[in-house]
Amino acid sequence: MPEWRPRRRSRRYRRVEETPSQGPAPEHSMDPRSDEDVPLADRPLIDTAIYRDGHRTATPVSLAQTYRELPRQDRAMAWIGLYRPAEDELLAAAEEFDLHKLAVEDAIVAHQRPKLERYGDTLFVVLRAARYLDEAEEVSFSELHLFIGPNFVLTVRHGLAPDLAAVRQRMEDDPELLARGPEAVLYAVLDSVVDGYAPVIAGLQNDIDEIETEVFGADPHVSRRIYELSREVIEFQRATRPLLGMLQSLEAGFEKYGIDQELQRYLRDVADHATTVAERVDGFRQMLDSILTVNATLVTQAQNEEMKNMTQASYAQNEEIKRISSWAAILFAPTLIGTVYGMNFDTMPELHWAFGYPFAIALMVVVCLALYAVFKRRDWL
Repeated sequence: MPEWRPRRRSRRYRRVEETPSQGPAPEHSMDPRSDEDVPLADRPLIDTAIYRDGHRTATPVSLAQTYRELPRQDRAMAWIGLYRPAEDELLAAAEEFDLHKLAVEDAIVAHQRPKLERYGDTLFVVLRAARYLDEAEEVSFSELHLFIGPNFVLTVRHGLAPDLAAVRQRMEDDPELLARGPEAVLYAVLDSVVDGYAPVIAGLQNDIDEIETEVFGADPHVSRRIYELSREVIEFQRATRPLLGMLQSLEAGFEKYGIDQELQRYLRDVADHATTVAERVDGFRQMLDSILTVNATLVTQAQNEEMKNMTQASYAQNEEIKRISSWAAILFAPTLIGTVYGMNFDTMPELHWAFGYPFAIALMVVVCLALYAVFKRRDWL
């Protein structure tokens, strides 16, 4: 690694002030955090240490002390861990280590896609860690930014995952690996993030199995759950898919930047695990698409069956109405004839006719039989 020399602070990094004429700067307008979110006492410095040959040689209590101590030790490396730092704290670190302005703005804004970019001797990495919350049955995502320099590692967390304290402890327990420099820390963080995807994969697989059971069990709420799980899988896909390109970029620069051979093997192992995770997530996406199609088909079949039952019921009802209407028409005919002959008029035709009564009865029978025959022929009776 090239020898590191402290750089003179430039005026390139200045706190951006909001003015009524200009409005908030982009990094402020996009930043979902407020300065009151985290108390200052709990905010910036999670842990910082200076290592030499894989062993901790100093534990500064502040960033300023870290900046003073690092140049005093030859072949030393500083590992600084920050949690949702204030802008001025991150800008101070940027001035000290000469971090690129664009990378610093990304770290301030957060909500970045996973990526790997190189600015001179400094590597800037954005990772999306994930946790599966069993009680809520959902996936929680958090963001991690890393600045990897010749003799320093600066981590900026915007969430609880991954557990960098465990990563640091693991590295301190393996001084031989830690002695390989900042790239070894990058490997350990990548490995922790990718390994953290395993419980998420298991949780999503369990959710998909439950959804399959609910789909064929005709659960009316399953469509909403499929949609919500699909959104989580898509978000998980956005967190994992870029890792493959990032690790390929790292591998392409192994020779150029003189990466240790053993670290190359470790990073290839992380790439293999990341590929497996990405393939599983792609499979989840396809499975959910298939489940959604099957659910839509089953819903359509259920609707068609319901429509068929309604149609059959309507048909049966129409048949009953036709029967009732037919008998009503048949019974109405003699009533009409009887009503006519029941009128009390002396000048009424056939009033004193001897065959009037038999004629009226016969007319009623004939009309009723004729109507019955007509309705029977039309299958109304």
